[in-house]
Parts: sequence; C-alpha cells; structure tokens
Amino acid sequence: MRKISLVAAAFLVIGAGFGVGVYVGYSQRPTIDQVTSLYNKETAKPAEVDFSPFWKAWNLIEEKYVASDGLDRQKMVYGAIGGMVAALDDPYTVFFPPVEKQLFESEIEGKFEGIGAEIGMRKGVLTVISPLTGSPAAGAGLLPGDKIARIDDVITTELTLDEAVRLIRGDKGTVVALTILRSGEDEMRVIKITRDTIHVPILDMEKRDGGVFVIHLYNFSEQSPLEFRKALQEMARSGSNKLILDLRNNPGGFLEASVDIASWFLESGKVVAREAFGDGTELQHRSHGYNALSNIPTVILVNNGSASASEILAGALRDHLKTQLIGTKTFGKGSVQELVDVTNTTSLKVTIARWLTPSGISLSENGLDPDIVVEITPEDVEKLQDPQMEKALEIIKGME
Repeated sequence: MRKISLVAAAFLVIGAGFGVGVYVGYSQRPTIDQVTSLYNKETAKPAEVDFSPFWKAWNLIEEKYVASDGLDRQKMVYGAIGGMVAALDDPYTVFFPPVEKQLFESEIEGKFEGIGAEIGMRKGVLTVISPLTGSPAAGAGLLPGDKIARIDDVITTELTLDEAVRLIRGDKGTVVALTILRSGEDEMRVIKITRDTIHVPILDMEKRDGGVFVIHLYNFSEQSPLEFRKALQEMARSGSNKLILDLRNNPGGFLEASVDIASWFLESGKVVAREAFGDGTELQHRSHGYNALSNIPTVILVNNGSASASEILAGALRDHLKTQLIGTKTFGKGSVQELVDVTNTTSLKVTIARWLTPSGISLSENGLDPDIVVEITPEDVEKLQDPQMEKALEIIKGME
C-alpha cells in the first residue's frame, strides 16, 4: 500500500509538472500562433485568419522587386503594421516607428519643435483643434476649425493624422506653409509659419471687476492639477467669489488631471466620466471630493478647440451642477487611447474606449453644445474683441 501511495504521488507530481509545463509553453507560444488560434466566442471554432496573401506578397517582392538587393526589411515590417492600423479607419490609433516614437514622447513631455498647434481629423478632413497660446501657430493667425488642404506642396487628403503631424513639425527656424480653408470663407488662404521650440503652457489667471476670477486652462498635463490648485489659492487671496473657467482652445490631455480638477467642484464619488469599452463593459471615474467650489458661481467658456479632457470636465460640471457652457460647439474628441510598447523602440497608441459624460452623452459622436451660443467673427479677431468672454462676464455677474 505504501508503494502504491508513493507511485500515485509520483504520478501526481509528474502530472502536475506536465500540466504546468503545457500551460507555460502555451502561454509563451509565438505571437503568430496566438493570433491564428483565436476562437470565435459564439461557435467555439477557430477563427480562420488567412495570412498567405501577406507572405505571398512578401515573397513576390523578395523575388521580383527591381531593387530587392537593397530592401529595408525592418522598414517593410513597420509599413505592414502601419497599414494594418490604417485599415481600422481610426485617426487616433497610430503605430510609432522609432523616430516617431521619440517625437511623440517629446510632445508628452511638453517640449518639442514645430508650430504649436493640436490637429485632428473631423469627418476625414485634417482640421486644427487649437493653436497653443503664445505659439508660432497662434501668432501666424491659425484658428480652431481651420481645415488644412496642403502642407507645403503635399495634399492632405491621402495623409494619415500621424503623417500630417510629421510634415508640420520640423526644426526650429524652418518655415511650413499651410493652405487652409476657414469657415465662412470661399477661398483658401496660405499661412506661413516659422517653427520654434514649443513649450506647452498650462494656465493663466486674472482678476476681473465684480469679484470675478478667470482661469484660462490651456491643457491637462501632469502638472495641471498642481497649477490649478495654485490658481485657486490666488483666487482666495484676491477675495474673488465667482469663477470663469476658460477651456477654449484646450485640446485635452491626461484623464486623471481632468478628474482631479473636477474634484474641486464635485462631492466624493460623483461620476466625472464614463469609459465605455467595445465589449459593452464600462469603467466610471469618480470625484476625489475636494468639493471646495460647489457653491462658487461658475461658468465655462468652450469652443471648437475644446476637446477630450476639456469636454470631460465641462460635461461633468454641467451634468451635476448645471454649470452653463458659453461659446461654440466643442470638437468632439471623445475616445480613449492607451500607449503600448511593441518593441523597445516602437509603440502603438490604440483606441480602447469611448468617453461618455455622467448622463451618457457620447463625446466622440456629438461633442458638447453650449447653453449660450456666442460666435467670434473675423472682425472680432481683427479688433481684438472677445464677445464670448464679455457674455461670460455678463452672466457670471448676475449670479449669486
């Protein structure tokens, strides 16, 4: 009996070891095997993915291309990945080869060389979301909503968003010519912009008459929550008791920065944003509950340069506090991207979810319509007038 027990135990150990080995080997099998063995969740049958056309095309290039002896095969792999990503028809899902990865990381750090404008795709058209305050783009007169038809001599209709960004960026002191079509104008205009080192601003603040304090928030960077806290301290020292939060031309940034700033207005646990994933699940991001501004009369300025985290903050305060939005319709950039390393030198920025306001408004589909619509005309710009700010001051001074 003792021998039988020992034998049985030995078989159990061997079986367990075999099972662990199978599991580890399966989980660490080549990526191509993992892809081609995907299963249809409904039928439990293998989902056939035919990679033979890819390999046939690859081999044909190897065999027949006139300059096959000088092929850059690594570049071909990057091109294949880029083509796969482009097939998703999502301008915010982007593959970054080594050079582009470095450029993107420099932008996140808040310092890069270029014109200083956030651009995006609106209905397939390359569009200016917003020029950064104090940037060469702003100084040259580029405006939110400008549609970019050409970058120098390159027509933009066939460019991806990433390709357009690379063409617009460049070394400090060089010039890029953008051919743009502006809303309300029939003819295109060419704007020449001299590139410079871009330092992304965070915010400005000012005290106005009547106890009104204005915070111009330009982005949602890692430092934005700290700078916003400092602005609130300055607001308290100034004796102001009303707030205008200016989110115009703010292209967004980090979600957590938006949640942290919303927390100054909302009680703990209030939903700031809902993150809806493709599988039907949802993640809710909630206020930290600083709640120091919930009783402070507040209005928010927005325009078509307000995007992403700006829309999240504005939508949350309107849903919970009925905060009035003044200006024009926001951009509608309501998708969530995650940056994932593919190799040590390449990465993939992939859309993983869509943003919803607490009440369920899809930011990517609709943007936000202001409660009070105020346009800024070209004449206003030429005369340095700001009717949106004037309306905000009028409204806030009448609030108690």
